Amino acid sequence: MSDTVIIADKLTKKFGDFIATNQISFEVYKGEIFGFLGANGAGKTTAMRMLCGLSVPSAGKATIAGFDIYKQTEQIKRKIGYMSQKFSLYEDLTVLENIRFFGGIYGLGYKELKDKSEQLIEKLGMHNQTKKLVAELPLGWKQKLAFSVAVLHDPAIVFLDEPTGGVDPVTRRQFWELIYEAANRGVTVFVTTHYMDEAEYCNRISIMVDGKIEALDTPVNLKKAFNAASIDDVFYQLARGAKRIE
Repeated sequence: MSDTVIIADKLTKKFGDFIATNQISFEVYKGEIFGFLGANGAGKTTAMRMLCGLSVPSAGKATIAGFDIYKQTEQIKRKIGYMSQKFSLYEDLTVLENIRFFGGIYGLGYKELKDKSEQLIEKLGMHNQTKKLVAELPLGWKQKLAFSVAVLHDPAIVFLDEPTGGVDPVTRRQFWELIYEAANRGVTVFVTTHYMDEAEYCNRISIMVDGKIEALDTPVNLKKAFNAASIDDVFYQLARGAKRIE
């Protein structure tokens, strides 16, 4: 399928005798918001690191935006954006310095970077904050800025690793509006979250338990299949049998 941007086929990662991800297989499509859920220790972060080209699989196959995760990691890195809750911006640089720094890393030319920086600042309404250190911004603003920087170079896919952790509900909702905008432009959004209400915003969801994908479908279909009122209920039914914790 030409609109398939992520293909994972029996992707496995072992650390000694410990199998972090165990033969996971799935596909993700262009412009899709794909929720990647699982309790702590389920294997989500390990899987995401392999898909980003940061960790070599022990077995299995995968392509990201058409590139092989074993042989074409540099091409993959140019086609993706990445944002995590723990680190996405340099707090000792100003807002504008962060935008220019990451734009340069993503390979944007001077003119393109200048134009995109102005568009980003306009869109976020941050004209008065461009010379502020990122450390001085409220957490919600940091997260919105970090996401905007992650998609500055128009990647095919953006990976979001628990991007709204610790953010208040109103700001979380505003953050998801940015996600919807990106998806509407054709950017595929691959997101992990501990907030089950956010999982309801995704087009499809996978739920990992002990290194395996135990469920994958739309939120509506998963709730029907598990006779559940919410994704939180689905998650609990699956995760309560987990043997691993982080």
